[in-house]
Amino acid sequence: MVSKRAINASDAPDPVGGYAQAFEVSGLSRILHISGQIPVALDGTVPTGFTAQCRLVWANIEAQLRAAGMTLDDVIKITTYLSDRRYGDENRVVRRAVLAERTPASTVITTGIYDEAWLLEMEAVAAA
Repeated sequence: MVSKRAINASDAPDPVGGYAQAFEVSGLSRILHISGQIPVALDGTVPTGFTAQCRLVWANIEAQLRAAGMTLDDVIKITTYLSDRRYGDENRVVRRAVLAERTPASTVITTGIYDEAWLLEMEAVAAA
């Protein structure tokens, strides 16, 4: 049986915004690494605005999870690449809405993104 546990050490700073500082998984039988998902729809379009792009990226992550027989409950690590730090707050709002009470480990990096139309890219790790 897989056991998952969010960890926030009492002698280190608390996380800011709906994630765990560490995430322990034991009894693991499968691990899924999801490549960077981009804000591109099936028809090749890219929505305008950060929130719409972020929601689409999460939908693309969920599609990969479904293809592997997993759900958001199995996500243990998210890495988000933002094209600009000004999207940090919007990213946090969408992440909390999508993940609800789930608190996987999370890292947010501000960097150049491959396509200038994309405002973010996100990769994930899931375990079952």
